Amino acid sequence: MLGMSCNSLGIALFLLSVVLCAISECARYYIKHTVFVISSAIWATWPIPLMFARIRDWKNALIPAFGCRLTAKLIGLNYQLRGKENIVKDEGAIVLINHQSNLDLCVLAELWPVLERCTVISKKQVLYFGTFGLASWLWGTIFIDRVKKQEAQETVNSTAEIIRERKAKVLMYPEGKRHTGSNLLPFKKGGFHVAIDSQTPIQPVVVSRYYFINDKLKKFDSGTSFITILPAIPTKGMTKADLPKLIDQTYEQMNKVFKESTQEALENHMQSLKLD
Repeated sequence: MLGMSCNSLGIALFLLSVVLCAISECARYYIKHTVFVISSAIWATWPIPLMFARIRDWKNALIPAFGCRLTAKLIGLNYQLRGKENIVKDEGAIVLINHQSNLDLCVLAELWPVLERCTVISKKQVLYFGTFGLASWLWGTIFIDRVKKQEAQETVNSTAEIIRERKAKVLMYPEGKRHTGSNLLPFKKGGFHVAIDSQTPIQPVVVSRYYFINDKLKKFDSGTSFITILPAIPTKGMTKADLPKLIDQTYEQMNKVFKESTQEALENHMQSLKLD
């Protein structure tokens, strides 16, 4: 009897959510974000027992990534991945991605199985986020303590060795923080230092602007975003003297594709509205 009551309650809540999403833009915004957070947490944590079979292995994130891709479709997000032919093979790389939202977790989920041997650098506090922190450690996340700058720098420096040994693809956000502007923010130097130290290429990845989300207006509609993997930028033979030029070159390429792919996504969206 109790089970039937719980099922009825669950169905009622689901139907209520559907109705609210249909009639209220603000409700849709919060419901979609809530579904994304809860679903992502579940998919990240239930495979933990399986992860102990291969501790600190990038493959441990494949099931959570699959779940995240399903969640993206559930809340109306469609990611189209382009440029697979440009993926760096048989060596590590610094993968630089523009950062817009916590929904960029879906971008990582798209890239993880395609790039292979992936890892990310995250603040040490994430390690203490219960089962999610444990799962992050189990799939090989590199944790840094941003408060202790000396320790953080040592961790970043050791990343170069990790890249060489594992042929790892380290996914980083060069802007340093989220933004939703029409141009990318200036790039931080950290990822470029690691690329030169490890003498491994930079793999730029550009995600078109999320035109379907507006945090100020509490808007979260369905939409399509392009993920474009650009040709790698080699760093072999470069020294720290080449850092400014390398940053400028990478920024110019990524910002150009960001604006172009965003325009393409918007035009496709407007065309689909006309067809409807």
